[in-house]
Amino acid sequence: MATAQIYPSLLAADFGRIADAARVVEGRADWLHVDVMDYHFVPNLAFAPDTVTALRAVTDIPLDCHLMIEDPDRWAPGFAERGASNVTIHAEAVDDIPGTTAAIRAAGARTGLAVKPATPVEKYLDDLHRFDLLLLMTIEPGFGGQKFMDSVLPKIKAARRLLDEHGLDLWLQIDGGVNAETIERAAAAGVDVFVAGTAVYGAEDPAAAVESLRAQALRASDRLTPPARSAHGG
Repeated sequence: MATAQIYPSLLAADFGRIADAARVVEGRADWLHVDVMDYHFVPNLAFAPDTVTALRAVTDIPLDCHLMIEDPDRWAPGFAERGASNVTIHAEAVDDIPGTTAAIRAAGARTGLAVKPATPVEKYLDDLHRFDLLLLMTIEPGFGGQKFMDSVLPKIKAARRLLDEHGLDLWLQIDGGVNAETIERAAAAGVDVFVAGTAVYGAEDPAAAVESLRAQALRASDRLTPPARSAHGG
């Protein structure tokens, strides 16, 4: 059994009111998802290490930093040092998986491996034990508000089987197009952790949107359970 977790993505929030965006989901969101983009690995810019420092000063919700950047080997540990609770690096960008994951852990954070829709998970099977989380992108990374790629569903199911068959205790996360129309398909395919941007911050009541998405995931999967408490701080 696994806990159904909802991570609101701050990429969909008002950048001028990030602290308010964090506060409005306190007691409901399990973690906050912080996308970091460098205009090189993806054609967009978003969130720097200073954002992590600023968020740590206003909320105790754990921060899930998703690094869509070149040279994560160099930059990833610094996000953990700033207070990120998890730092996810992209398989397509990292050069030294053992060294970088060890450095992230030494700085006090969990670590995740992200793969683009076309990148096979199986290629990284021998390294998955180094991670706490596997992020399958359900859009091409770079911009929020994109449509969920149903073509990734078989990959999600295959990844779930792979993790279970090899006894790998990783959270299986997706990011991209998660909303009321797509979350149940993803939950049924084996996802534990759902990153939702527009579906949360585009709603009139973001906190209620988090709980509504969680309820849908729980209905769709008999392997998911509610959190021991409503969410972090709840």
